[in-house]
Amino acid sequence: MHRRLTSLGQYRWLTLAALAVAALAAVPILSVFASLTDFSTQATWAHLAATVLPEYMLNTVILCVGVGIGVSSIGVTTAWLTVMHDFPGRRVFEWALILPLAVPAYVMAYVYTDFLQFVGPLQSQLRDWFGWQYGDYWFPDVRTVGGAVGMFAFVFYPYVYMLARTAFLERATGAMEAGRSLGLGPWACFFRVSLPMARPAIVAGTALALMETLADFGTVSYFGVQTFTTGIYRAWFSLGDRAAAAQLSAALLSVVVLVLVLEHVSRGRARFNDTSRQQRPPLGRKLSPLAGLAASVACFLPLLFGFLLPAGLLLEMALTEGDAHFGPRFFTLAGNSFTLAASAAVLGVALALLLAYAIRLSRGPLTRGLNRLVGLGYAVPGTVIAVGVLIPVTQLDNWLAGLFKTHFGLSIGLVLTGGMVALVYAYLTRFLSVALHTVDTGLGKITPSMDEAARSLGAGAWASLRRVHMPLLKGSLLTAGLMVFVDVMKELPATLVMRPFNLDTLATQAFNLASDERLAEASTAALTIVAVGLVPVIVLSGQIARQRRRRA
Repeated sequence: MHRRLTSLGQYRWLTLAALAVAALAAVPILSVFASLTDFSTQATWAHLAATVLPEYMLNTVILCVGVGIGVSSIGVTTAWLTVMHDFPGRRVFEWALILPLAVPAYVMAYVYTDFLQFVGPLQSQLRDWFGWQYGDYWFPDVRTVGGAVGMFAFVFYPYVYMLARTAFLERATGAMEAGRSLGLGPWACFFRVSLPMARPAIVAGTALALMETLADFGTVSYFGVQTFTTGIYRAWFSLGDRAAAAQLSAALLSVVVLVLVLEHVSRGRARFNDTSRQQRPPLGRKLSPLAGLAASVACFLPLLFGFLLPAGLLLEMALTEGDAHFGPRFFTLAGNSFTLAASAAVLGVALALLLAYAIRLSRGPLTRGLNRLVGLGYAVPGTVIAVGVLIPVTQLDNWLAGLFKTHFGLSIGLVLTGGMVALVYAYLTRFLSVALHTVDTGLGKITPSMDEAARSLGAGAWASLRRVHMPLLKGSLLTAGLMVFVDVMKELPATLVMRPFNLDTLATQAFNLASDERLAEASTAALTIVAVGLVPVIVLSGQIARQRRRRA
């Protein structure tokens, strides 16, 4: 009886701790919405409405529509080709098509600007070949809304590719055979059978891409495209109006919530289940030589423009020119990036394990709500997170400063706001859901009978976690830490807004150099970020290869 009461007490404390973590993750979002009650920003809003607000709204809508069409078209086409057809290079494309995820969108923007500008290698080569002079020809300008759509489409299409590919693999065989038995051809089977069944996965992948698009700051800022994200940054630093920045953040956050709601509503009450018992992989219809060449080209072009070309150009710039200050300064920047990323990764994994274990032990509406609340953080742009963190943290700092001044006569200044604590807090708010999803998936693979066996042997909640679950979760915990580490290494907007004075990272260094048109010097930091980003992509590639071998 005493042992049972002790176990119940452990569950209660675990639930309370999970509630505290979820509340801390929700504070930045709630503080943003609380800013809507501040009516002192009417002059700023009148200025924004008369000048740039319509442009913010129009550009944001164009980006969302263009990126949605682009990622869904590329992702679905490549997934369908690699799953359902046999053509030259198919086995390589299966895993290589996710490589663009390693390239941050702002890095790709820097590379293509250097490659496509008037003095860049492409236009210079065209002038040499044809003897053209300035004004003799027209060339598209990449630094436009359309250029930004292209950058995002080639970086984010793997979200749709991976989810659509999984859907086609899991549901294709039985449904396709049923469709063929009814006299449907390949195209009719695709549009009338496979595509509707994969619709939830396609919509979910597109929603992820759109949320990443709304969260981007580096690309749109560098291209001079005015969106809500750049408006938040300008209202905070140029106009000096934190309340207006918070209200713009609330508007952007509302757009993100709208995207999530539309993604959920679009499914309606429809269910797309494969009721066949066949689990064989698709046979892979052998294409004719001409059709096979077309399929290879269709899969190669996204890989070329999304990874091979930008990575090759970065490597060439880094080796021939690179950062003129490469040395102690570069290693200091790398050390700052690695310190921040490692701190966020360790804390993120620990908190994710706490939350996931609480959800496992108490699968009620409260714990499900905690999961959704923490998961909302990843959908919130980094600039919004930064604004949401700075408002309450600054208030807490001012309260602490007043407390120490009143009772101890000490002037401690801004302890939290001016240090790394607030920045790591912002990272955790943004990326904790990444670790939570990975750890929760790992826990889901451990049969509940092991928990019951541990309890029957007298082990409480903490003892079961330490002696039973932790050894089985090593791979999931490592993967979760790796995902958070890489996301923090690439994160730009929150770092720009919240970093302490005299603390730069590889991401801010690349952004600052590129903003000064020193693109070749920015290549060293950018290439390092891409190299680090390749690590989880290689892990995902290995999983895809193992999945193919198991289904073969």
